[in-house]
Amino acid sequence: MSRAAGIRSTQSGCGEPPSRHIRIDASSPGALAATSQRLRRASRHTARAGPANREMESVMHHRNAVERLLEQFLFKSRWLLAPFYVGLALSLLMLLVAFVGDLIHILPGLWSAKPEEIILAVLTLIDLSLAGNLVVIVMFSGYENFVSKIDTGENEDRPSWMGSVDFSGLKMKLIGSIVAISAISLLRAFMRLTEPGVVMDEARIRWLVILHLTFVASGLLFALMDRFAAQSEKH
Repeated sequence: MSRAAGIRSTQSGCGEPPSRHIRIDASSPGALAATSQRLRRASRHTARAGPANREMESVMHHRNAVERLLEQFLFKSRWLLAPFYVGLALSLLMLLVAFVGDLIHILPGLWSAKPEEIILAVLTLIDLSLAGNLVVIVMFSGYENFVSKIDTGENEDRPSWMGSVDFSGLKMKLIGSIVAISAISLLRAFMRLTEPGVVMDEARIRWLVILHLTFVASGLLFALMDRFAAQSEKH
């Protein structure tokens, strides 16, 4: 029989390697006692590390649960935007009332109205319709981009741009509608100058021109920024 016997002990715990080999020399009682003491210390270290690991796992599990709850709350908070779009739907009703009121005001004097007056009335109606289109674009695109998709099923009346207008496209449609409304307002102001007895308000005309040019420049800048962003994404 060999005088030395080998015992292999596998330790697992914090800071311990996966396996440790402890060699016991049976020829010396002192060596046996020292080895036994080392084994007891290793066992106590493992016993102390076990609760610490379990406590750390419990803390991580609690942290993950809180993080999931916070993320769910933030994700569902997007529904707070829904009342805004309901308000926009009601604003369409307000524009409709204004449109019908102007139309009723125009129709009685239609046969005796001058061409300039008819053009001004039509420009007013176009201005209101463009504002309505702007509201619809913001309402549908904003709801689908930031709240939820609108399920229309197989309805053939669904607008082709719904679901395909992202935030960049929405921004360009908005600025395009604003420029069109500004142009109509400016044209209507110039048409009023042809009416007899109307005094030209130079300050008002100047500010209308400045605002219109500002909207046009803003649209061009938005288009350039989107183009540069698209080129940077390709590269």
